[in-house]
Order: sequence, then structure tokens, then C-alpha cells
Amino acid sequence: MDHETKEKILRLLPSVDEVLRNDRVAELLFTYPRKLVVDTVRQMLSCERRNILTQNGYEKNKKKNKTFFLDLIAVKTLDSVHRSVRPKLRRVINATGVVLHTNLGRALLSKRARQAVSEVTASYSNLELNLDTGKRGSRYDPLEPLLTTLTGAEAALVVNNNAAAVLLALGTMARGREVIVSRGQLVEIGGSFRIPEVMLQSGARLVEIGATNKTYPDDYRKAVNENTALLLHVHTSNYRIIGFTRETTVSELVEIGHSFSLPVMSDLGSGSLVDLSVYGLPWELTVQEVVKSGPDVVTFSGDKLLGGTQAGIIVGKRRYIEKMKKNPLTRAVRIDKMTVAALEATLREYLDQEHAIREIPTLKMLTVSIETLQEKASGLAAILAGILKNQAEVSVENGNSAVGGGAMPTAVLPTAVVAIIPGEISAAELQAALRQGEPAVMARVQEEKVLFDVRTISRVEFEPLAQTLAQVLK
Repeated sequence: MDHETKEKILRLLPSVDEVLRNDRVAELLFTYPRKLVVDTVRQMLSCERRNILTQNGYEKNKKKNKTFFLDLIAVKTLDSVHRSVRPKLRRVINATGVVLHTNLGRALLSKRARQAVSEVTASYSNLELNLDTGKRGSRYDPLEPLLTTLTGAEAALVVNNNAAAVLLALGTMARGREVIVSRGQLVEIGGSFRIPEVMLQSGARLVEIGATNKTYPDDYRKAVNENTALLLHVHTSNYRIIGFTRETTVSELVEIGHSFSLPVMSDLGSGSLVDLSVYGLPWELTVQEVVKSGPDVVTFSGDKLLGGTQAGIIVGKRRYIEKMKKNPLTRAVRIDKMTVAALEATLREYLDQEHAIREIPTLKMLTVSIETLQEKASGLAAILAGILKNQAEVSVENGNSAVGGGAMPTAVLPTAVVAIIPGEISAAELQAALRQGEPAVMARVQEEKVLFDVRTISRVEFEPLAQTLAQVLK
């Protein structure tokens, strides 16, 4: 396209005022700040000028007149303004089948937990006030009795995540001294944060022992010296080493710790208060069982298998927990009122274990029967087929879900999925378009099919999912 042709096309572009007088753009001025709308119009016009100057093909289409460009800029302005004011943190329908999807916020809160957060944020609360005495109280008062009752520990403390719990515990119990840990337990806990790095920040010195696949009790005994402060056990909750292996148990570590008068700490990562093996999941020690085995401190997450909000939970012997409460770092990693409210409500669900399975979304999704999943998938498929008609092929297939969140990495959860084969676009293109929908939908792609795993889709999300799918395929 020559320079003269480009100049002719550039003259077809409307002015800012012409775009603002367009009915659709004029409506924006009643809802959004004028500066936002005007700036967006200018950006869209500038972008179109660059397109004309750098791309060919405009002269081939006779329909590209002033009306065409006015409509084009108006539509782009509407889309850009709506995108700019839309919250960046948005609702997403999780159709991936990954129950504890870290990128999607991990655990969903129970109804009671959501209500508790709503109440505590809509009014003032007694976050740090003892209503009986009228004097200053502790934000941990609602949580500590529940945690000690549920786990059997002497005392408890909650911080903002499990990395902070490990950091605080090590900094309180072992700062400036040595901590012994197996090489096979030097895990990366997500986001490139690794146990050795957390330990370094705590001021403790790491002493690695054993081999990646085998560490014996004698390896710990040989490493103990006058500078040893702590024996650390890290549960490899986000991976498994299988085959020629030997792991020193928490109970064995406790025995060694007692013989040397050293405290033992167990970092569970993703700790569960329920034995999920009875529902077909891999067996793992519960928090209660670990506490009973005798370590001085146990740490675990609140937003993984526990099914609550993000938090790092520390339970154990009172003398160590009290020291942590007095550590200045505790204030830097303390929880807010929303976390207190959500976690208290979640822990109360566990006072009746069967109730917890029914009411805590994470537990409910992990323990749902395949028959229920197949029935759900058939229901969703019927809705989608009715809306899409001939735009895509819809079927129900078998599949596998995942626990996610660095928990139970070897677990395979049989599930039912609704498979979509789009007619005019690829599966990858449909997957990308679904992410931009309202609400956004995260799905899997396999063998040129878009898969919706009903394990992580609630029934109330069927219609919104169908609407988003219909929007992107229209």
C-alpha cells in the first residue's frame, strides 16, 4: 500500500468528538469518568493509525468508509473501557478438575466461613477485645482452643501462610544454630521458595544428612553436636520418591530428639484433619496422628487439605508456642480479621467430621462418588447441547481429576467430564476465549477437545458456564 493510499485511509478516521457523539460511546459518559472515555478513544484512534501505516489490505475492501471506521473505533472503545474497569481479581469457574488449584485461589470456603467473613467485614468486631473484661484481648483467642481440641496439641498459633509458620518456628527455636534435615526433604514449596532458603532467612544453619532416597536414624545421631538446635522433618507433600527408599519417621526423630534433649519439628505442608484414605485417596498421617507421635512443633497450611483460608497453623508444646508469640516477627506475619473469621468457622465444621465432609467444599469435592459425577456431567452436557445446538459436538467421557495444591501428588481421582469439539475454531482457541469470558472459565484441552471436569464445577455454575460458552461461540 503506497503512501498516497495510506493518507486517503487515514482521512477516513473519525475525530475524537465524532466518536464521543456515537450513541454507544455517549452512553459510557453517563457511567464512567469523561477523562477515561476520552483517553480510551484517543488510544483506539492512535492504534488504528498505526495499523493503517504498518499493515496492507485496507484498500481491498470497498466497505471501509468513514462509517466503518466510526463503528470500529466505537466498538473498540466500549470493549477497552469495560475491560479497564473490570476488577482484575475476578470470579473464575474452575473446570480443570484440580481441586486445590493454586493459580485459582486453592480452597473454597464453606457457607459458614463465607458468612463469618461477611459479618466481620460489615461491622466492627472484638478482634482484640475481651468482651468479658472489656480489656485488650488476643486475635488468636477464637482459634487456639479449637486447634488444641481438634489436634490434641497443648497450644496453637496462626500466621499468614505455612512458609511464614516455618520461618517463625525456625527463627524462634534455632536462630544462629544448626537444624538437621534429610536431603530428601529439602523441598521447593511453590513459587520457587525452598526450605533451605526459608531456613537461611530464619537465621538457622542447615545441616544436610543422608541421601536423596534414603536417610536413616543414625544419620541424624551422627550429625548432632553442641551447635544443634533442632531436628526437622519435612513432609514431601508435593512429590513422592518411590522405589529404593528409606525415610526416618517423625516417631523415630522424636526418640532421637529425646535422647539428645533436642526439640523436633514436623512441617506437614498440607495437613489434613480427616483420614481421606477411607474415601479412596492415598493414606497420609493426619495432623492428629503426627501430634500424637510426639514432635514439639507441627506446622501446616490452612488453605489446602484443611479446606479453609490461607494461613500457616502452628501447634505443639506450649513452651515453644509461647516463645513464638513473643517473637517480633509474629506481628509481621499475623493474620487479619477475615482470616480469623474464616478459619474459626472452618475449624468449627470439624467438630463433627461427617458434617465437615458435607460442608467443606474441598472435602466434598475430594470424596464425591463417581456416580454423582456422572450424573452431574450428564446434566451439564444436556444444558450445553441445548444452548449450542449445531455449533459444537457435546459428549460425556471418563477422565481423571487431581488434588492439587501440592497435596497427594500420586492420587488419581476418576471423574466424568463434558467434552466439547468446536466446529469453527480449534480447541486451544476456544480454551483461550473461555478465559476472557464473563465469568471466566478455566478448562482443559486434550486430543482437540475442550474438557469440563464436573468435580470442580458446582451445579449453580452450570448456567453461567453455558452462557460464557455460548458467548464465545456465537
